[in-house]
Amino acid sequence: MKGTKAASRYAKALLDLAIEGNQVDAVLNDMNYLSVVSNDSREFQLLVQSPIINSDKKIAIFNELFGQFQQISRMFIELITKKGREVLLSAIAASFQDQVNKYKGITPLTIISAVPLSETTKNKIVEKVKGSVSGTLEITEKIDPTLIGGFIVRMDDKQIDASVASQLNNLKQRLTR
Repeated sequence: MKGTKAASRYAKALLDLAIEGNQVDAVLNDMNYLSVVSNDSREFQLLVQSPIINSDKKIAIFNELFGQFQQISRMFIELITKKGREVLLSAIAASFQDQVNKYKGITPLTIISAVPLSETTKNKIVEKVKGSVSGTLEITEKIDPTLIGGFIVRMDDKQIDASVASQLNNLKQRLTR
């Protein structure tokens, strides 16, 4: 993604400000909301990407949209917009979330399965993964019926695919050689 390094640097600067102001959780809530708005609202995406709307007008709209944000967050968004980097807001919010997780020692773990897993099964998966992780796990469970059966575990940039769909696909590839 273009601008990922810049987004990471901006997110780091915002995290440093939030730590200094002892407002990490509040700013994290702001960035979570910003992330939802930027991903779900086509109008917001068009606003951010529009070269026709000047930065002062964008700042006024952002202040209206995000008036409930912490002062640090509002001033940060204003600065980013004045610098003409508002297209990075979504990437900055995502990078900020990742950096806060690292700062707090939280590792996100996503378990994707075809059907809801029993607590016993979920606990067994978590116990296997816990041995290779320091800190706490933040577990998200998703349902994807296309997996047919089994599960996929995602953590950081690692993935363990134990789904039936994947095994069938591997078998198909081996048979067509």
